[in-house]
Amino acid sequence: MVLQESIDAADVASPAAARRHPLDAVKAWLYAVAALIFVMVLAGGATRLTESGLSITEWKPVTGVIPPLSEADWREEFSRYQLIPQFSKLNPDMTIEGFKTIFYWEWSHRLLARIIGAAFVLPAIGFWLSGRLKGAVGRRVLLATGLLALEPIVGWWMVSSGLAERTEVSQERLAIHLMIAAATFGALIYAAMALSGPRREAAPKGFAVAAAGFVALVCAQLGLGAIVAGLRAGLVYNTWPLMDGRLVPEGAFALSPWSRSIIDDVATAQFDHRLIAYLVVIYALMQAWAAMRAAPQSALARRAMALAGLALCQALLGILTLLWVVPIGLALAHQALALLLFGMAVAHFGATSRNNEEEEAS
Repeated sequence: MVLQESIDAADVASPAAARRHPLDAVKAWLYAVAALIFVMVLAGGATRLTESGLSITEWKPVTGVIPPLSEADWREEFSRYQLIPQFSKLNPDMTIEGFKTIFYWEWSHRLLARIIGAAFVLPAIGFWLSGRLKGAVGRRVLLATGLLALEPIVGWWMVSSGLAERTEVSQERLAIHLMIAAATFGALIYAAMALSGPRREAAPKGFAVAAAGFVALVCAQLGLGAIVAGLRAGLVYNTWPLMDGRLVPEGAFALSPWSRSIIDDVATAQFDHRLIAYLVVIYALMQAWAAMRAAPQSALARRAMALAGLALCQALLGILTLLWVVPIGLALAHQALALLLFGMAVAHFGATSRNNEEEEAS
């Protein structure tokens, strides 16, 4: 399994492994919460693709767990939605039954976020009281805690951007919201990887730096993907490899200042997303080639090869999603594979940097 290299039998039987045993529950908990966040990101993607994200116009962290229970409650909730621009400009013919559909998409997304909060906080308290969140483990869990606490705040900040003047949320805030979710997902995987057994492998220190660079590149690509989604830029230039017959589309980077084009211009956003996708694939292939040369048949080489294969699959899926004009199923698969690539990149960095730390300590 790529996300967690198995511990060999001799190491499991050692006294050091026995001392690590109390942390096995912590590791399982971290991976479980990471899996829940993976599901939540996909639920968020489905909410966006179904234009459901603005259906709940108030933030009620506690009482919002209960949906409308009576027809009067539904009429009141619907009346609040009718006050925002999305209703008047995009959905003026929507019935209360249609509203219930988009409401439940957003409500389910928020409910899952609450479940994740409980699944993280309650075990964390128990582990902390039992003394299993000390030292480096505690610091890594603390980082994940901060990110997880920030996510709902940023989520409401994102939703609020679409309630007054816009018919959709701000693409910048959407990107920040997704990247915090991805960072939380990665922090949990990294913390869990640190609890895995030691694996000695011949890996030059430069591979840890390269692995960190790949994590950063994939994270940037996730943010650019959110910009494309927020601008609905996947609905135009549905050709490949050229964009309207050009490598660089006409009008790209035309806004003033030019840097605003990255966030606000449809052509520029899609061009940037394509360009970074090519860089991700090239980087992954070069990383795999270097690992195979430096340490053939090693866990390092296997992880690097898996990352390269996943990057190629992700690029192919992105092309198909674009050519078929972003069908929901393909779009969600594209998002899922992107997050999986990021998680595997973090796991690769965690394993590589841990091995280097062990070599220095030995």
